[in-house]
Formats: sequence, structure tokens, C-alpha cells
Amino acid sequence: MRVAFLGLGDLGSLMAAHLTAVPFSLTVWNRTERKARAFASEHSVRAASSPGDAVRDAEVVVTCLPSSVEVEAVLHGEDGMLESFARGSVLLDCTSGDPATSRSIAAELSTRGVGFIDAPVSGGTTAARAGTLTVMWGGTQEDFEVVRAVVEAFGKKVVRAGPVGSGDALKAVNNALLAVHILSTGEGLAMLVKAGVDPGVALDVINASSGRSNTSENLIPQRVLTREFPRTFRLALLDKDIGIAESLAAELGMETPLISLAARRMHQARASLGEESDHVEAVKMIEAENDVVIR
Repeated sequence: MRVAFLGLGDLGSLMAAHLTAVPFSLTVWNRTERKARAFASEHSVRAASSPGDAVRDAEVVVTCLPSSVEVEAVLHGEDGMLESFARGSVLLDCTSGDPATSRSIAAELSTRGVGFIDAPVSGGTTAARAGTLTVMWGGTQEDFEVVRAVVEAFGKKVVRAGPVGSGDALKAVNNALLAVHILSTGEGLAMLVKAGVDPGVALDVINASSGRSNTSENLIPQRVLTREFPRTFRLALLDKDIGIAESLAAELGMETPLISLAARRMHQARASLGEESDHVEAVKMIEAENDVVIR
């Protein structure tokens, strides 16, 4: 199967590595050309000179980019993908994108006989390296069958969310909940430390009780208490994702004040902590505001 993979960032490079062996014939492209050439040299695959060059003759095209803005750019930009898709091919967009843009791209591609699947992933770099990502996809079963082998090369739990845009919507809401959990757990623990409660003791009780979450069970003990904060998922991307959830709520005419507040707080954290901070470092903003360290 001829596959083009565009976007060799922290996740993309690990996902693409699972496609470097038979039955895949892989071509890669990245905005930073040296990264694509290094990947191609390491894995003995072809590095394309442009998005258009990458997708020419590909049966499956995978994009894994920061946002739908970048997907639009590689689709419509100079020597972009749009004019080079093979009829009958499918674009598998693993970007955590926004549903409206995905629907627009799908409609445009359909006039050219090209399918579209939005398939954002969850699990971070650990799952990407292991090939055990959770993949939530939106689109038709017919298009998915074209890309199934590709998805199953890097995904373990693969779930159809609904029509095009549904995968993006599910990923945005999942990450909005993650943001809420990080902020609420950080505030609660900061309060308890101020009150004289050891955070380790507090987490032991919380994690045996109704307040537990993945954040309290794993992220806080492994990162906040240790002060290690490995860069597995950038705060900037979580800020983007909860912003998508907030926009989706507005599009649907819904009142979601908790998600909107968490979106504003994540944006504040991004502004104060920088573009390269890990998502769990948002807790540092809470610590600074309350003159406390959770450790």
C-alpha cells in the first residue's frame, strides 16, 4: 500500500515509524525539510519535496499537524496536496482538528473522488511509540476500509464516532475534560497544601474516593509531586483543543460555562508558561497565584 505521511512532529514521527515496513511503501513530508530527510534516511523511505509531491500516487494520505489551519495550508498552498491526490485515495487526518473545517475539506475532496476521515488520536508519545494509540474517527465505513491497515498499524483502540467531524468533536471534548481535571485537581491540592495536608496523603484518599481521575492517579503523582514535567503533550495544544470544544458548543447553541472558564484559564497558562510547556505544567500557574508548591 502506497502511503504518504505529512507531519513528523512528536506524535507524527512515532506514528509514521510504524508504517516503514511491508506492506507499506512510505513517503514522508515535513515543514522542516531536514527532519523529513533525517527520518527518511533512518528508515529507508522517500522524503518528498512538497505536499503535492508527497501525495502523488498515494492510496492513503495521513496528515498529523498542529491544527486544521495547517491542514488547509498543505492542502491549498503552493504545490499543495489538492491537485495531486489520486482519484479513489483517502485523506486520513490525524490532526486534532475542528469539525467544521474537516466537513469543509471532506466536501471539497469528494468532488474530486477523494475520501476523507478525521481521526485524531489519544495516548501521547508513549502510546504512539508503542503503536497503541486510541483513534476516534469520523467518516464513512467505505472510506475507513481503505485506511484500516494504516490506522491499525499505530492504533489499538479504534472507534467510529460518527460522520465526518465526529472524531474531531470527541477529541476536543475529551481534552476539554482533561483540562478541567488538571485545573480542578491543581486548585484542590493547592488548597489542601495551604491547609497543612500532605499532597501525597491527599492523593491517597482522593484516589480511593469519588474525586479520582487519571490526572489525580497518574499525572499529578508522576509529574507535579516529582517536579519532572516530561514534555509528552504541549500545553499549547491542549489550549487549542479546549478552544475547539468551546467553539463547538457555541456552534451548537449550548451553554457550557465550565468549559469556557477552563478554556480561559488554559489560555492564561499558555501565555504565562510558554509554547513549549507540558500540559500538566498548568498547575504551576495555580501554584504561583497561591504562593504554594505541591510536592
